[in-house]
Order: sequence, then C-alpha cells, then structure tokens
Amino acid sequence: MERQPSNQPNVIVFFTDQQRWDTTGIHGNPLGLTPNLDRFAQSGTHLENAFTCQPLCGPARSALQTGLYPTETGCYRNKNPLPPDVRTMAHYFNDAGYKTGYIGKWHLADENPVPASKRGGYQYWLGANALELSSEPYNAILWDNENQRVKLPGYRVDALTDAAVRFVNEHQDDPFFLFLSFLEPHHQNRVDDYVAPDGYRERFQSRYVPPDLAALGGTAHQHLGGYYGMVKRLDENFGRLLDVLKSLNIHKNTIVLFTSDHACHFKTRNALYKQSGHESSIRVPMALGGPGFERGGRLPELISLIDLPPTLLDAAGIQVPEHMQGRSLMPLLRREQIKWPDDLYVQISGVQLGRAIRTQRWKYAVSAPGQDGTEVPGSDRYIEEFLYDLESDPYELTNLIEFESHRAVAERMRKRLLTRMVEAGEDEAEIVPAVTKGSGQRRVLSEEVEI
Repeated sequence: MERQPSNQPNVIVFFTDQQRWDTTGIHGNPLGLTPNLDRFAQSGTHLENAFTCQPLCGPARSALQTGLYPTETGCYRNKNPLPPDVRTMAHYFNDAGYKTGYIGKWHLADENPVPASKRGGYQYWLGANALELSSEPYNAILWDNENQRVKLPGYRVDALTDAAVRFVNEHQDDPFFLFLSFLEPHHQNRVDDYVAPDGYRERFQSRYVPPDLAALGGTAHQHLGGYYGMVKRLDENFGRLLDVLKSLNIHKNTIVLFTSDHACHFKTRNALYKQSGHESSIRVPMALGGPGFERGGRLPELISLIDLPPTLLDAAGIQVPEHMQGRSLMPLLRREQIKWPDDLYVQISGVQLGRAIRTQRWKYAVSAPGQDGTEVPGSDRYIEEFLYDLESDPYELTNLIEFESHRAVAERMRKRLLTRMVEAGEDEAEIVPAVTKGSGQRRVLSEEVEI
C-alpha cells in the first residue's frame, strides 16, 4: 500500500565530490556515464548553470550545510571546523519533526572519529571527517553514533549507498532528511589516483577528453579513465536509490537533490585539482526531483551551492532563516515574477586567496598577491587575474584581462565583484587593474559589456 503523502516530504541529498558538470549526458558527455541522472534531471528540474561558491571541500560543505558563505562561518579552509553555535539544515529539519541522518564524508570537523558535538546536529551518524584519509575504495571505514569503527563491505560507493538504503527502509514511515556524502569521484590522496571499481577504468580510458583538458593536459590522460569509472558507478548507485524509493512507494513524496561540492581541473590551472575560479573548478552538475520539482524543466539562471539550503527548507515547508545568504529556487519553479541575480559570486582559498564573479557572458577573477589562502579569509587588496568571454571561449583558454578592447568589461566586472564581496559580509577592498596591451582585431560592442 502506498504511503499517503503528508505535508512533510522526505528529503535526500546525493552529494558527490569533485565532479565536473560535463561528466553528465545532460551536459553533452558522449560516454553514457550518467543515464540515471540524465533521466532524473529531464523529468524533474535541471539546474543548467550550477556552481559551487567555494571550490574546496570543507568550505563548500559549510556553505551547503548552513546557507552562509565560508567567510561568515569561519570555514574558509579545510582544517577549520564548523563552529558549534552555527545552525545547519539538520537543526531546522530536526525542529520540524524529521529524522535526520548523515552518511559518508563530513569534512567539517578537525578529528576522526567526529564527536557528537561536531556533527552538525544530525541524529543518525555513519560518517568520517576526511573519508579519503580514513578509508580506501575497497576498505570503507566510518564511525557510528557511538563512535564505534565500522567497516562496510563492498566498493565504497556501493557500501555507502547500501547504508542509505537501510536508513530509508527503516524510516520510510517517518519524514526524514538524509544527507548521503560520497568521496567519489575525488582522488584517493595516498596514491594521488582516481581509483574506479575493478574493470571500470579500462572501459573509459582514452575515450573522451573535454576541450580544456585536451588543450592544457595536466593529469587528465593519466586519470580520466578512473575518474569516469567512478562517475559511472555513482550514477548506477543513484539509480539504485531511486529504485528503492519507488519500491517503497515513497518516491512521489521524496525530494531528491543531486549535486557536487566542486569540480576538477586535473592540475591544469594550479598544482592541485580545484581551488581556482575556472569553470573546471566551480561548475557542477545539479538536479532536483520530487514534490515541487516535477517537470520543472531546465532553469538557465546562475545557481550557487549556497542557494540550496533555503531551497530545500522552503520546499519542505520549513521557514527559511533570514540570515541565510542564498536564495530559495521555489519562486522560480512557481514561475513567479522575481528578479534573480544575473551574476554569481565565488570565494577562493587554499593555494591562492582569490575572488571571482561570473555572468552568463563573462568570467572575472582576482587574487591577493603575497597572501596565503590557508591562513587568512580575505584581503583588502587584490589584483586582476583573468577575464574570459564564455560565449566564444567556454573552456577558458584565452585570458583577455590585459586587452585594451576588454577594459570596459573588466571595469564593469570589477564593480560587480566589489559589490558582491560587501554583500557577502566582507570588508571593502581595492582591486588593482591589470596593465593593458594592444588587442589586434578584438572589439567589444557597448551592449556586450553589461551581459
């Protein structure tokens, strides 16, 4: 018998790590890696232009849990734990009578196992702080509510999904909020390799290389086969989880979000895999399904990870806290006449301290010279780093920041960025313009500057 829908839909977050947007069929990948996600996005709501607000694991996760920029929570780098007085989505779902559960990688504490006081309010816990440091692809090690060590059988993606299936089955008669957080397709740090299930790397090695990686190299030719194999296994398990919801007859009353914390540039933009303002660092797959999101179509607006907490709370009928810095997508889905921001703001820390802003046409980024992005959250002085025309150069291969022809665009984007920084709670800063040079045949029409 089908469970009668209540006014409290279940909510599941299927959260991958370091997954590029163009690994998916809905974004043109030709390898058939994500048939389950593709079908899900096409029948629900596909957020076509989705981005992280901080391309680094811990900071991105802090934003998704709290709806606040990392500089607001203090989690601007990986080693900074979430402050105990900061409320997460779990706290709001707990208050609304939900059973809340967290399975997988946390990365918002500073120790393993993670004590109850540092788990962000989740009632059920089967997690590890930095899963890449405590487990292996075929040796999934986590800790339970009592901080007892648990070894899960199977490949790590399968093992975590098995645990999620058990949670859903046990709580099918309750309203529940489940956050399922994978490490894959993130690299395994110890070996600096993308370890796919046995036999999967070989299926995808040397098959398709995105244009930026084909041009810039990095570690793509070494790692793409394993990376794609991990994406394939994630999608298979996403399909498994959707099947479970259908078999329990709760699929029509369960909101499901699929997204990732950041993307991966395979050491083409710096010495690591992310921590830059490029699309290959910040653009992620994102889709929503279930109550409120059925047949929502493809949204072209620029959506940030920070918009998801207010969206999930709003969709579940829970009042969105006024202090959250993101915006709920629900008015867009209801086709209300609202003004959605026409630019997107990104904070960058780690190997550099930087800031970036993106419109539908332009990408502009700055960095703070001499500042350690792991030691300070922000700066009062930045210099221009790059400007890209995403219409003619979507894979960001030609930096226009020094071209005289694009100085008006850079000046407009600089003003936009400074405004966004202050809106995010940062102090006012100075951005030093780049030294310009001749532009050859390049020209920018006056009406293109504002796009």
